[in-house]
Amino acid sequence: MEKETKRFPEGFLWGGATAANQLEGAYNEDKKGLNLADVLPGGKVRLEIISNPGFDFEIDESKYYYPNHEAIDFYHRYKEDIALFAEMGFKSFRLSIAWSRIYPNGDEMTPNEKGLEFYDKVFDELHKYGIEPVVTISHYETPLHLIKEYGGWRNRKLIELFERYATTLFKRYKDKVKYWMTFNEINGATHLPILGLGFSPKNEDVRLQESFQGLHHQFVASALAVKAGHEIIPDSKIGCMLIFAPVYSIDANPENVMHALREEQVFNYLCGDVQVRGEYPAFSKRYFRENGIKLDIHDGDLELIKQYPVDYIGFSYYMSRTEKKHKTEEEIGAGNLIGGVKNPFLKASEWGWEIDPIGLRISLNQLYNRYKVPLFIVENGLGAIDKIEEDGSINDDYRINYLREHIKAMAEAIDDGVDLIGFTSWGCIDLVSASTGEMSKRYGYIYVDKHDDGSGTLERRRKKSFYWYKDVISTNGETL
Repeated sequence: MEKETKRFPEGFLWGGATAANQLEGAYNEDKKGLNLADVLPGGKVRLEIISNPGFDFEIDESKYYYPNHEAIDFYHRYKEDIALFAEMGFKSFRLSIAWSRIYPNGDEMTPNEKGLEFYDKVFDELHKYGIEPVVTISHYETPLHLIKEYGGWRNRKLIELFERYATTLFKRYKDKVKYWMTFNEINGATHLPILGLGFSPKNEDVRLQESFQGLHHQFVASALAVKAGHEIIPDSKIGCMLIFAPVYSIDANPENVMHALREEQVFNYLCGDVQVRGEYPAFSKRYFRENGIKLDIHDGDLELIKQYPVDYIGFSYYMSRTEKKHKTEEEIGAGNLIGGVKNPFLKASEWGWEIDPIGLRISLNQLYNRYKVPLFIVENGLGAIDKIEEDGSINDDYRINYLREHIKAMAEAIDDGVDLIGFTSWGCIDLVSASTGEMSKRYGYIYVDKHDDGSGTLERRRKKSFYWYKDVISTNGETL
């Protein structure tokens, strides 16, 4: 074991992260309504659907398999899974609440008691082991009724419906949950609006206009959630959640440097500026003008956003992004979902995601120096194919190496002066991939016997990384 001399702060929130739609299953049990994830098929076709316009949001079981319907059955196995998290020593567990479990259609006046009871039981089980819940209110699972009848977040009506939903959660769980986040990876919506905003643009011409209008509605809804959360749970911490990827210029050519700067401003900082600083940044005016974006902003919206900024920034970090103003098809980094060109200095995962631990240190410094609020890494991890050996072991040293280097980068950033409050690695137990619906793209410390075709026993099995992460947590990051 390698000894790491830099210590993490006392009370650092080590743990793991998941999303309801990717692990719960029980998609139609206890009066739960359908949501976006329930109509997304598994396999490579999913990425085509979420990347292109025209999806009809219908289930066709004669044509597709829908892995989220059962997922890994956390809904019935949560006690077993939480016991495993406790065995690793988790201090925190990030999960999301399925909106359509609480309000099956999304627009009811009264919530579904069965749905509320389920999360009561989950939170009680977590607290039994001293694990702090970190809850995402909306994580890629807009109720299907709100998509079909309202057009998703293009419709301002969703502000009111989200406020009702969030307020219901705060009132119900005020004694059980302190850490909240409003919208998962909110800034990713302009790339894949179907996931975060619950609509599929008719064509590319309207994507940016509709996406930024939908984002404005979410900014207002987030501010209202912060207001309600602070009133109902005075000691609550309510954060935003960004997908963050530092943007490098491919070289020192000023044209490429300027292009990289503009890409970084719009993708990395626009949403953060609104939710943390409480106002649209100066650069947004020119960007909106040049892209023909005209926001419908109602009286009082900007004042509300200014008055109720978030308390901290939760963010996911998987990769950096390298940019060049004029790029050819051959130069594009195909695996990097957020664009850019291949970086010659970086290796990539089996799914083409470039691996850049130093980029995490850069990200932490950039975010903290810009916003001066606490940071929380709520997603980071390596998706890989795991092999079960003849003796039943799973030797995922590649995952350990990936996480070790990223945790080292976190320690360096803390030494740089960054206020980092926690780390919940993504997919602490194997779950359904959001982008491809695959089970074979595994992130977990815990292997789940479930496969891309839906077969498997759902048996849980500890990987080598399970024991490694247990040591990391027990020594507060000293043993890596």
